Amino acid sequence: MKSGEEDFSEEYSDSPVPFQWFPYTQVRLEEQEQSKPATKELIAQKVKETCTCTPKTITNFLFKLFPVLEWVPRYKIKEQLLGDIVSGLIVGIVTIPQSIAYALLANLDPIYGLYTNFFCCLTYIPFATSRHNCVGTYGVLCLMIGEVVNKHMLIAGYNTNGMTDSDLFLNSSLAANKTDFCDKSCFAIKVATSLTFLVGVYQILFWIFQLGFIAVYLSEPLLSGFVTGCSLTILTSQMKYLFGVKLPSRNGAGVLVLTWIDLFTYIQNTNLCDLITSIVAFATIIPIKEINDRFKKKMKVPFPVEFVVIVVATLISYYFNFKGKYKSSVCGTIPTGFLPPKAPDVSLIPSLASDALPIAIIGFAMNVSLAEIFGKKHGYPVRANQEMLAIGMCNFIPSFFHAFSCCAALAKTLLRESTGAKTQVTGVVTALVLLLVLLAIAPLFYSLQNCILGVITIASLRGALRKFADTPNMWRISKIDTLIWWISMLSSALISTELGLLVAVCFSLLCVIFRTQRPRATLLAKVNDTEIYEDQFTYKELSDIPNVKIFRFDASLYYANKDYFKSTLYEKTEVNPVLVAACQRKARKAQEAANASTDCGLFSRFNVMKPSSRRQNSKGVAIPKIGMHSLIIDCGAMQFIDTVGLSMLKETHHDFEEIGVEVFLANCNPSVRRSLQEGPYFSQCGAGCDPEQLVFHSVHEAVQFAERKYRKKQREAELISAAFSFNPSQVIAEDRIEQTKF
Repeated sequence: MKSGEEDFSEEYSDSPVPFQWFPYTQVRLEEQEQSKPATKELIAQKVKETCTCTPKTITNFLFKLFPVLEWVPRYKIKEQLLGDIVSGLIVGIVTIPQSIAYALLANLDPIYGLYTNFFCCLTYIPFATSRHNCVGTYGVLCLMIGEVVNKHMLIAGYNTNGMTDSDLFLNSSLAANKTDFCDKSCFAIKVATSLTFLVGVYQILFWIFQLGFIAVYLSEPLLSGFVTGCSLTILTSQMKYLFGVKLPSRNGAGVLVLTWIDLFTYIQNTNLCDLITSIVAFATIIPIKEINDRFKKKMKVPFPVEFVVIVVATLISYYFNFKGKYKSSVCGTIPTGFLPPKAPDVSLIPSLASDALPIAIIGFAMNVSLAEIFGKKHGYPVRANQEMLAIGMCNFIPSFFHAFSCCAALAKTLLRESTGAKTQVTGVVTALVLLLVLLAIAPLFYSLQNCILGVITIASLRGALRKFADTPNMWRISKIDTLIWWISMLSSALISTELGLLVAVCFSLLCVIFRTQRPRATLLAKVNDTEIYEDQFTYKELSDIPNVKIFRFDASLYYANKDYFKSTLYEKTEVNPVLVAACQRKARKAQEAANASTDCGLFSRFNVMKPSSRRQNSKGVAIPKIGMHSLIIDCGAMQFIDTVGLSMLKETHHDFEEIGVEVFLANCNPSVRRSLQEGPYFSQCGAGCDPEQLVFHSVHEAVQFAERKYRKKQREAELISAAFSFNPSQVIAEDRIEQTKF
């Protein structure tokens, strides 16, 4: 570092400026030499590193691809096994009713929900870096899958209005199109598996191209609002099971409102058996879940109220024959065992391409966010891109085994963590519980009422619906984030899940653009007895620097906010250099005209102007007072400057310099300095000017230099004025004396 130091204490000793002066030091930094390899060499090096096949590289690749190889050899049986087994059993018991309920939400048979949770638990283990994520059915994804399934069933000609039994139905259009024989259940799972396959392909491609940054655009308020809006839609879709009514199928925008209208239209067809069962189930589940939440720190194991309610409700429904006597809707036959693997229907993939993308994005965003939350909480590393591969494989592989799309579920992940889970061995135990159900217990749920499943689904939405109570506090913290939350919630609830997500993302991006397009701009003043400068409109007891304006712009300067930068600069400094320059030119022309008409040759010869005419000429044209000699632009908040922003800085420098105001930049980061050098901004500096005297490392340094330069100019002007000052009468007298001598 080089520095030049001069002592100007004597120069400023008589200064009336109420400002404590220090010896001025201009800091000059030398940049390090950056070795930039050629693009060809860089590509060759990367290819060599990637294609080199040695035992070490193969081992590193396998350990990176399968993180299970890292932690299994170090598994501590005595310390971790018991907690993993207990947690796996509890999560497995809770997963059974949710699997059946969420399959119903996805417009699929209950057995497919069990398949999904079983295969996803096993597939996630070898690829995961998270120790606590519980992957399986998730309400929001099930809702999105159900909407896609319902839409394609309508297109294919299947009846989805719920007015007939879901046994066998074939539309005449299927025969005309020579479609293979397939009932509603068969076609629904065909659509779901094809959709899941495509979701998995998308997520694996995201991993290959390292596109995990896409999740950055799904902010927490956006996701929270989206989940709450989807929760309202889920609640609405389950109301028909609670009342035991059959409603017309709705699709497209406004489903939530239309479904409620249909519900009140068909309310007279309410099944009293289902309604009473729903009320009793609510009165049982909600209080016990509240007790579990309130005393979860004291209770080692939460009470599995959903599983108990399902067992009791199934026994009561079976022994009292609710289906036969009261025509109550039940789950029906749930087969045991596994169906043979089947490849997804390739013919459906083109029509599902657009539907799969939002599901893929939401799925990996939820998975990565939960993994990072619990990884940070328990102090272990989580690789976001590896988690994206893990959730992609959890969709890709199970799609061949009649499973639908999945992701990490918050409720089950919290339950797993609170019950003592240490590793993903918990997933193996949960899968064994589901395997027992699939092989033996599943047929026992034949008499389970659908209204019980609806109650369980709605009860799981309590956390998302409680977000409404957080909005006042959110409004106090950030009004923009609150608007994003409400827009996301309303659009996903009132339009549709896919379009609602798109609307929310677009609105969120517009808010970011708006924040950078119209950022805060202010003037700074000095904190007394310090070298700190703060917003003079926010803090008290700050000292203004006389005739020096310090302007701060709290955003990067680029094409979208260049006009706002100029307008706020003129507004805060109260100086429009373009107008001031025009007035100065007009005043100078008027003054030149006045001087040309003067009869006094002596005054014309020495170009002397009366003091009163320095501010106003004979025609009354006033020269505007500027009230400042230096403008300092604090660039500390500017992360970058594009070419348009650089042109704006050049224009600002030129305009203010034309009216006699020096412009300095302060707090520029290295990238901004590089842009200024390559611009080139330093071409504004005239002959004999040091470019380093235009940009400073701190505001205080710029203020010191500006005052020093102004004082120096003042001294030079005083010397010139003294050299040309004279008394006219004395000059005439001296001329007469000289003439008499001759």
